[in-house]
Amino acid sequence: MSDRSLSTADAAAPADQPPAVLDSAAELAEFADQISDQIESFLVVVRAVARGDATDSAVPMLLLEVSQLLLAGGRLGAVHDVVPEERFEEDPGPDPDLDELREKLAALLEPCDNYREVFDPLASQPELETRRISDDIATAVADLAHGLAHYRAGRTLEALWWWQFSYLTDWGPAASAAVRALQSIVARSRLQE
Repeated sequence: MSDRSLSTADAAAPADQPPAVLDSAAELAEFADQISDQIESFLVVVRAVARGDATDSAVPMLLLEVSQLLLAGGRLGAVHDVVPEERFEEDPGPDPDLDELREKLAALLEPCDNYREVFDPLASQPELETRRISDDIATAVADLAHGLAHYRAGRTLEALWWWQFSYLTDWGPAASAAVRALQSIVARSRLQE
């Protein structure tokens, strides 16, 4: 991947400048490999936390992993729109059943799973909504696993398109809200000691 395609200068560029463009198939493939590595890492850790592998450090670990995932999302948002050659989505197979993961995370995060969030901070009259960290993380897992199925099937453009689109519409807002809640939990626990 060229330094130009994802440089720090591009990330800090004013909003009126166009997003970075991945110029070649090789750049797209390398970018997809990097994003899939970040996604795989997130999925492994979230599943381990949900299994109870790190109950004493679950919240800080989730904070770290969701924060790192948002870096991948930021990178997806900083590049030009990825558009697959075909205008229909190949069926990646069945979506994973995430009820058990969601329930285990909810039990692990009790009593701090529920939190309040401003729905759209740019709305003229922002609304507060009640959310659950476990739901937000499960939403991200579902979207990321969907794209990962495309990636593993060799449909790199489809995977990048799905991850980018769902970052902007679904898992990005969910992960952003969850990271604020998780950071608040960590801050409260550390500052009250």
